[in-house]
Amino acid sequence: MHFAARTGFDPEPSAYGLALLAARSRGTLLDLTVSNPTRCGFAVPAGLAEALSNPAVLQYDPDPAGLHSAREAVSRLYAERHGATVAAGNILLTASTSESYGYLLRLFCEPGDAILVPSPSYPLFDLLGTLHDVELQPYTLQQHDSWHVDMGTLRAALTPRTRALVVIHPNNPTGHFCSKADRAHLLAFAREHDLPLIVDEVFLEYGLEDDEPSFLTSELSSSGRPGDESKVLTIVLGGISKLLCLPQMKLGWMALRGPQELVATARARLEIIADTFLSVGTPPQVALPTWLSQQPQIVDQVRQRTLANLEVLDRLLPGTAVSRLRVEAGWTVVLRVPSLGSDEALAVQLLDEHTLALHPGSLYGFRGGGWLVGSLLPRADDFRRGIAALLSFFAS
Repeated sequence: MHFAARTGFDPEPSAYGLALLAARSRGTLLDLTVSNPTRCGFAVPAGLAEALSNPAVLQYDPDPAGLHSAREAVSRLYAERHGATVAAGNILLTASTSESYGYLLRLFCEPGDAILVPSPSYPLFDLLGTLHDVELQPYTLQQHDSWHVDMGTLRAALTPRTRALVVIHPNNPTGHFCSKADRAHLLAFAREHDLPLIVDEVFLEYGLEDDEPSFLTSELSSSGRPGDESKVLTIVLGGISKLLCLPQMKLGWMALRGPQELVATARARLEIIADTFLSVGTPPQVALPTWLSQQPQIVDQVRQRTLANLEVLDRLLPGTAVSRLRVEAGWTVVLRVPSLGSDEALAVQLLDEHTLALHPGSLYGFRGGGWLVGSLLPRADDFRRGIAALLSFFAS
């Protein structure tokens, strides 16, 4: 029997994966990698469950783009929160951001084509690229006082088969927004090479030490005229997994802007792709307008937790061998630690000796040793104990 090569995944867990399983089996894991908000003790507004009692959730009237009422709610969100004008007709609902990426890879890429992706970034792209027969061409994010795009590596990564440019705003795990300067450079690059810009904004609402607008927000060039953002087909991705801390409800979206003809063509083709699967359930679509009205309560809880855990770091780290990078937004913090070999070996040692889980930086594409990545979502006591264990390890 033949199985497709694209599904020939390595079934063997990594050394880190094995150590994590062993640590969990001991039952005393200090998990500073938890990113599932439903396991982090946040209070759930009563209206979230009540919205699912609407009788309309039992009706089925499929629309490839998603229920108009839900898309209107997303349109209002961008208008009210970011001053961005995007018509409901240019918004398409999906079951997740991962599915949105899958649709877009099908929209733009033939087998063997490639997309430009940032590094460091979340390792999701590796699997998506394999499943859709698309190659990944990484471009480098450099960190000095702040993060910025290395335009030299972006130009070097371009090939005749490059079909799209991916931006993550704010990035995961680095937690930095795409600066205005980088935004201008990326838009100009996309326009010059006739590439669509795919912008992942799932953490946009979680600004901590800084803030930047959505790529859907209109801006003017220095001349006072519309800049490249009006001339580049841009698809912005969002969803309720992060925005509302509801990963179990499976609802994301794509918002399109750019030249009218390109937007219309992309929308028509995406609707055919979406109509093939019709994967978005009716209940979360019906509930979405109510849920989005309660979004500030949810975001504020998460922001308070992440800021409190950053304060723990700022109180405990000075004078130790560990430091943190600045976190402009999101749920993740990057820790700079002494390089004692590979990051994976260090993460395994922490699991074996302290039952402490932190991700190795290599998982996200950090180069060299001395990088660990942690979540800012754990409860305060758990987070403090985990950091104390990390500092104890290096002190000894």
